[in-house]
Amino acid sequence: MGEFRGLVSTMNRKMAWPAANFRRLQRHALLPPAPSGTDPAKIAGAICGAHAQVLSAAELSLALRIHGATRATVRRALWGEHRLIKMHGPRGTVHLLATEDLPIWTAALSAIPARSPFPDGVRLSVEQAEEIVAAISDALDEGELTIDELDEAIVNRVGAWAGDRVMPAFQDFWPRWRQTVGTASHRGVLCFGPNRGRRVTYTNPHRWLPGFTPAPREEAVAKVITAYLYAYGPATPQQFAQWIGAPPTWAIEQFERSKKQLTEAVFEDAPAWVAKGDTKMPSAEAAAGGVLLLPYFDAYVVGSHPRDPLFPGKATPRARAPSGQAGNFPVLIIDGVVAGVWHQRRSGRWIDVTVEPLTRLSSDQHDALKSQVDRVSEILEGEPRLTLGTVTTAGHA
Repeated sequence: MGEFRGLVSTMNRKMAWPAANFRRLQRHALLPPAPSGTDPAKIAGAICGAHAQVLSAAELSLALRIHGATRATVRRALWGEHRLIKMHGPRGTVHLLATEDLPIWTAALSAIPARSPFPDGVRLSVEQAEEIVAAISDALDEGELTIDELDEAIVNRVGAWAGDRVMPAFQDFWPRWRQTVGTASHRGVLCFGPNRGRRVTYTNPHRWLPGFTPAPREEAVAKVITAYLYAYGPATPQQFAQWIGAPPTWAIEQFERSKKQLTEAVFEDAPAWVAKGDTKMPSAEAAAGGVLLLPYFDAYVVGSHPRDPLFPGKATPRARAPSGQAGNFPVLIIDGVVAGVWHQRRSGRWIDVTVEPLTRLSSDQHDALKSQVDRVSEILEGEPRLTLGTVTTAGHA
């Protein structure tokens, strides 16, 4: 998980948003990027995972944080060396996580209270769910299976009832057993394998981290809390709950249990927490001049609070979803805050990047933006073409 340096503890120290936010940029290896050759898994550990519902966005997100890295660097760590793993992480969404952190993640995510959204007749009993998770583990133990192949394997092991198409999904009905996909991932018996053509595959992560077992749950939850606070703090239990996808009451209880490992602070005149002793702040002035292009669901945008100073003025209606969710739009960051949106499209060898700034760019900012476009194109292994104008593409769901 994230690294923790021994810093002098100051109880109830007042912390201001500009300095705390710049510290996040530093710890996310955005200002500046990590040195060339840094392991992408180390970056994934430091930011508590890269959102990978859109895998190309996760590749860009991690590569941006390492000097000279490209999407091939991330793919090698994921599919070639298995130092990264693609699985259901915080909020139940697909993430790239450090494989060596699996004992912590599987224990912590499994500790979150689960409540089935399905009605009687569709919802699985505890016993049925356990039987299916065991069948998933067995079916994926020796290779990769597509979802259709896994449908057949589960029915063969458990019975026809597991394949009943009763689970509403995307104007269709899925087999009953698929309710357990997230559970199986959090138990550490299901992750994504490499695509077979255009078809997604699944496999058992024990193939890549043999013999691992989940850590003790209370210890694992405490480690995830401190890692989260190192990457995104100061923060509250409620913000942690939103980030990890847990009931706020549960998160409050976990912070209380972990408070010996935490330091209380006053952040923007409200109570908040940091990892124990982690109260040293950089000069906020150091963030001035920083220009970044961050992809869909970048961890920095998704995990940082409070939202209002991160999305000032026009950025709130333009770059945040109507629900207030952050991350649905690729964003232009200037001086640590959202200052526009952008979109990229590949055309042969060209990477066409359209950037819509929400404020007038200075000549220095324009030059820095061109450098960022060059960097994005380098990561995506194409030639850059920059256009300043309105982005017409809607946010990602």
